[in-house]
Amino acid sequence: MEYGLESGFTIYAGGLGVLAGDHVKSAGDLRVPLIAIGLLWDEGYTRQAVNQAGGVDDFHPKTPRDLLRRLDARFEVTVQGKSVPCTAWRVEHIVSVPLYLIEPIHEEDRWITQRLYGGGEEDRVAQEVLLGVGGVRLLSALGIRPEIFHFNEGHAVFAGLELLRENRFGGDNLAERVNNLRTHVVFTTHTPVAAGNEVHSLELLRKVGADLGFSDEDLGYVGGNPFSMTVAGLRMARIANAVAELHGDTARKMWKDVERAAPIVHVTNGVHPGTWQDARIRAALAPDKDRGTQDAQLAEARAAMKDELITAVGKRAGVHFRRDQILIGFARRAASYKRADLILGDHHQLSELFGRGVQLVFSGKAHPKDIAGKSVVSRLAAAAREFPGHVAFVNAYDMELGALLTRGVDVWLNNPRRPLEASGTSGMKAAMNGVPNLSILDGWWPEGCRHGETGWKIGDPDPSDDAFSEVDAPRIDSRDRASLYRVLFDEVLPAYADRGHWTSIMRASVAMSSWRFSSDRMVEEYVRNLYWP
Repeated sequence: MEYGLESGFTIYAGGLGVLAGDHVKSAGDLRVPLIAIGLLWDEGYTRQAVNQAGGVDDFHPKTPRDLLRRLDARFEVTVQGKSVPCTAWRVEHIVSVPLYLIEPIHEEDRWITQRLYGGGEEDRVAQEVLLGVGGVRLLSALGIRPEIFHFNEGHAVFAGLELLRENRFGGDNLAERVNNLRTHVVFTTHTPVAAGNEVHSLELLRKVGADLGFSDEDLGYVGGNPFSMTVAGLRMARIANAVAELHGDTARKMWKDVERAAPIVHVTNGVHPGTWQDARIRAALAPDKDRGTQDAQLAEARAAMKDELITAVGKRAGVHFRRDQILIGFARRAASYKRADLILGDHHQLSELFGRGVQLVFSGKAHPKDIAGKSVVSRLAAAAREFPGHVAFVNAYDMELGALLTRGVDVWLNNPRRPLEASGTSGMKAAMNGVPNLSILDGWWPEGCRHGETGWKIGDPDPSDDAFSEVDAPRIDSRDRASLYRVLFDEVLPAYADRGHWTSIMRASVAMSSWRFSSDRMVEEYVRNLYWP
């Protein structure tokens, strides 16, 4: 549904899209024979800003077309009983593998692709029919018959229904057709959060996807009744994967009762080094230099990137941070479970942190319809007004700002409610630039954390936690906040004061992440373990 390729090409919302973009970039770098398919959105995701009254405004920029080349391909998809002629565009220059974006030909049909994650449930199903059914028909129109289909998220699973409808891989009945299809499908589940695992009524599927070609009984066999996109993906795939080791454990528990489901392994996410790691970091740590020279140049590069961020924050947010004091950053999608404002919850402790020179920079944006997420954004902006000089909130979060932040801060903060953070790739970007993480042991961090060496953990997992329930949230938040303050005062700030020690942590952070949490390693694992095992 989304690809984050560069900041101005606004067909992405957040981490899921940037991950897809990094996936196709690495596939190109490694010459993997991969074709990517998405939708050409007329308007991209929100460019969000906090207004003077403290409210959150959404702006939806038009998608630029200067990076696109129209294909000589035409196919049709039926949506709401109407035949929708479609074509596709190839993305030029940014990626070397083919990335095709589907678009209805006629203006009157482009309500389907008007806005990424816009509209209601009916619009979403129409978009998913266009992506899945249309994606298979586009490939046929181009004369391409892939060996393996990778359904990246539940959004794509209608492609499996189309392959079943046309009986691509044979079978005398639905059970045989599904079984034969599974050899050719892998499926990635990205989140344990309920909103990320869509469920639709069969009535809605009949209304919107009239040419899916299945009875209610058939649809129920594939995805249940109501129809779960994740369950359908698990049942149509030979193998499925979660996106971190811990997420694999979580996903297996979540979906253990699904009959005929693919086994769930994990392929930990990664980020594209060429996009996210500053070239000055690679140059500083070039292997032909002695350790002393590397350390000096690493410190110089880190200071330059911090200076660039501080200058940008001054221009964009009017907050002028000190270069000689520690700068802690937090920037990501503003979902409630990510707890962006956790560190702000105890004013006494916060005052102590400010007295020790701590500076905080925040950014992020919420789904336009997520009232709770927008409240988080408003609280962050309010904190910047309440604590001038100590806290900044930077509007209009995007890939460009994300790169500035993950390169320029001294510490990257991450404190979701475990185990709801499936992966958390922003921390990988920070680590790759010598920025140590300070994080709950969730997502990728249990795999990357060597406490006190590559960064720090916030507390230890408590088996009594039930993160799928909001009942215990205040207790969990209070406990985790206390752990966060404790590790900041007792470990992070003393380490920052010892420049030699801090340089060793920066080095270890880069060494830990540059391959292990790169999308090159991730794509190699997909190829070796899922696509062609």
